[in-house]
Amino acid sequence: MRTIIGTIFAAGLMLPVYAADKPAETKKVCVDAKDSKGNIIKNKDGSTKQDCREIKVHKKFEGTEIPKK
Repeated sequence: MRTIIGTIFAAGLMLPVYAADKPAETKKVCVDAKDSKGNIIKNKDGSTKQDCREIKVHKKFEGTEIPKK
């Protein structure tokens, strides 16, 4: 009887691992690089240098309007 209860308990601990949400969607965002004076940094070929980062994209939930009293 104890082994059955122990097995159910162990399965219960592992369940949240399998029920986890998929990883968040990411988006690549690039901005022009600037020096300490605020000037845009240029590459050797004349194009602007960019700093790129991966950010998470969150869903925006739409709600209903609250009626005015």
